[in-house]
Amino acid sequence: MASSKQYLEFILEQLSELDGVSARAMMGEYLFYVDGKIVGGIYDDRLLVKPTKSARMLLPDAALELPYEGAKEMLLVDNVDDKAFLTELFRAMARELTTQKPKKKNR
Repeated sequence: MASSKQYLEFILEQLSELDGVSARAMMGEYLFYVDGKIVGGIYDDRLLVKPTKSARMLLPDAALELPYEGAKEMLLVDNVDDKAFLTELFRAMARELTTQKPKKKNR
């Protein structure tokens, strides 16, 4: 099941006070980036984030769920209505994560 554009727009609005946030469509779902760092995504209209140290601290009771079959488990964010909390969660995760290196092309 693909995620809805309306849910994406809602989450982006919740994160509107955080600089550097972007989303990218990927096979019917959406990935979230903060300053070029992947922090999570929307899968089947569920907001899931990487289980980083800061995310586990801010979401101590969050369920671990699979975004799709064969993927690593991620933390379910069920408090999406709290704009300040989501902003702090994404900000803390971005500080912790490293920027992904571009993949080298084989020649």
